[in-house]
Amino acid sequence: MGKLILIVDDEEMTLQMLSAFLKLYGHDCIAAEDGVEALEKAYKFNPDAVILDVMMPQMDGITVCKKLRANPTTAHIPIIILSGQSHINAEGEGLEAGANAYMKKPMDPQEMLKLLNDLMERDPF
Repeated sequence: MGKLILIVDDEEMTLQMLSAFLKLYGHDCIAAEDGVEALEKAYKFNPDAVILDVMMPQMDGITVCKKLRANPTTAHIPIIILSGQSHINAEGEGLEAGANAYMKKPMDPQEMLKLLNDLMERDPF
């Protein structure tokens, strides 16, 4: 049975590509184009995992990640930060915010799928 994945990115092409790819492997996907919408959908749908871009309008991915971790209803959800940011501490910022993993764009879709499935199979406690 597929899992529900929330994909958050302000680039329409990234949303479509990730959604289509994950659906091929049996997952259901919902999309959000900014951080505010991401939080609304995370609280409403309680996804099994979140793939989260960093640079977005209204609220960046680091802030979204911190808010998801601070809320008891979403604190357990695996989060992968997917970012084009390449400055030296970008990965550290994402992991410090509570992300389970950090991947740079462009990413290998098979690597993303393996990481996502591994994270969703872990016991959150």
